[in-house]
Amino acid sequence: MEADVNADVSLRDPKKDSPMTSLIGQIKGIPNGGDIVEGTVISVAKGKVFVDLKPFGTGIIYGREYIVARDIIKKVNPGDKISAKIVDPENENGYIELSLKEARQAMVWSEAEEIMKEKRAIELIPTEANKGGLIVEWQGVQGFLPASQLKAEHYPRVPDGDKDKIYDELKKLVGTKITLSIISVSPKENKLIFSEKAFEEKDKEKLVSKYAVGDAVEGEVTGIVDFGLFLKVEEGLEGLVHISEMDWGLVENPRLMFKVGEKIKAKVIEVKDGKVSLSVKALKPNPWTEASSKYKKDDLVKAVVIKFNRHGALASIEEGVAGLVHISEFGSEDKLHSTLELGKTYSFKITLFDPKEQKMTLAFVGN
Repeated sequence: MEADVNADVSLRDPKKDSPMTSLIGQIKGIPNGGDIVEGTVISVAKGKVFVDLKPFGTGIIYGREYIVARDIIKKVNPGDKISAKIVDPENENGYIELSLKEARQAMVWSEAEEIMKEKRAIELIPTEANKGGLIVEWQGVQGFLPASQLKAEHYPRVPDGDKDKIYDELKKLVGTKITLSIISVSPKENKLIFSEKAFEEKDKEKLVSKYAVGDAVEGEVTGIVDFGLFLKVEEGLEGLVHISEMDWGLVENPRLMFKVGEKIKAKVIEVKDGKVSLSVKALKPNPWTEASSKYKKDDLVKAVVIKFNRHGALASIEEGVAGLVHISEFGSEDKLHSTLELGKTYSFKITLFDPKEQKMTLAFVGN
């Protein structure tokens, strides 16, 4: 019988049958490895931190976990409440082994997900730039702010999308405080993606709702690109003036007409999807209106050639009123160019005149 008892005892797992294990077994919701727990610091000894984790027992931070968390432990005192991650629910000495560093990381990612879910704003300062965007750091985690997620006033407006020039523009934002939101959290890849546009879009919707088609506005030119210009209507709101809305006459290069910083007036021609489209020419008299009383189909007119395109040539009978001279009249592009020269005036016959649609076609008559 005694042998049986001894055999029984020898088969027992001391760790399994320890008082600590028995106590934990009676408590519901006991923590497991990987769980985050909170407790009160009992003492900070050389190379060890003891934590009261009532009712589960005493936690310990030591060895490698102590070393990697030294910076955090320096600020810890007896009586402080701390959170830690369980590395081992019960080590060989009966303590619950803890990791401060891993807990901190887990809490950081948890907080990041919460910020993203609640769409909270955080202020960060970019530390460096690359050709795709800006590097920012939050809670010790390096994140990325793509250039496409910058709001309008920070977006690098560079002709032809020159990457080196974009990089030069982005570098100007390094060291500048920016209000951001988190739009992607990936703990496994250690990645955070930020956006500045999220708040701009919310604010923009409120700002845009104040404007209606037909409103006249005044603003400052904040950027000029090949397809038009951006006009700052008020703080936080920019509108686009497309190249076709700059003037009734042909505009080849917006930069020759306007300058950044210049104050100009424009008319709201569309409000859609949180964006405002503007027109400068809409505030000027429409030359087609006056032309409607002066010209008609079959009239012979003098017109100056202002542009060549794949359909033929554009010739203007007066400022802002131009018509197409079709290439088919000449048989080939070479013949068209040898007959008509840019900037020269020729005689034409109006073959179509529709001032309401602002359309006109011309037939070449001669010099």
